[in-house]
Amino acid sequence: MHRKYEELRAKESGFTLVELLIVIVILGVLAAIVVFSVRGINNSSTTSACSADVATVNSALEAYYAQNKAYPASLQALFSASNPLLKSSPTFGGNAVTYSATTGTLSVTC
Repeated sequence: MHRKYEELRAKESGFTLVELLIVIVILGVLAAIVVFSVRGINNSSTTSACSADVATVNSALEAYYAQNKAYPASLQALFSASNPLLKSSPTFGGNAVTYSATTGTLSVTC
């Protein structure tokens, strides 16, 4: 009878506790890698959006200058005039903006 039990036991298949722990550790490491990768993508997308806002405003400033032969007194004039060049106020990702009405230069650190 002892032999029969060993034969039945040998036919059973399953995972040991150590194998399951190894799989859980590997999944945890992969999850951590994904989380840090996504965080980097989010940061670069914010910078890209800010850069796109700056390029758009610079284009609108040049269009305003071409129409009026002078730069606007403030960026507000680009989207609140009777003939708006921008649909809405740019956010620049919440970064500080410096604008010079005399030279039409826009400075933002994205």
